[in-house]
Amino acid sequence: MKWLEIIEIRTVDGNSKLLESQRRKVIEKMDDEIKKQVIKAYGRATIDTDFFIHLFHDSEKVEISGSPLGLRLTSALKDFGLVNRSIWVEMHTDPDF
Repeated sequence: MKWLEIIEIRTVDGNSKLLESQRRKVIEKMDDEIKKQVIKAYGRATIDTDFFIHLFHDSEKVEISGSPLGLRLTSALKDFGLVNRSIWVEMHTDPDF
C-alpha cells in the first residue's frame, strides 16, 4: 500500500540552510534501508518560513502513528518552529479521473 507522510514546518526566521542541515543529520543516523526511501523537501513559493517534507512509503501496512523516520524528523525539527505531521493513503481511482 502506498502512503505519504507529510511534515509541515513553519519556522520563525526561515533559515532553510539550517533546517536542511538538521534534516540531513537525522537521515544520516538512520539505517541504510531508510536512506533508500524517497524523501522530498519543499519550500513555499511566497512565504520563506514554510517548509514541507514528504516521505513516500510503500508497505503492506500503513503506520498510522508515523514511520520511525517521520517521528525522528518531527522531533528534531520542533526546535525550528511549529511542526505538524499527517499521514495520507493513496486512493485507488478510476484511470480516467
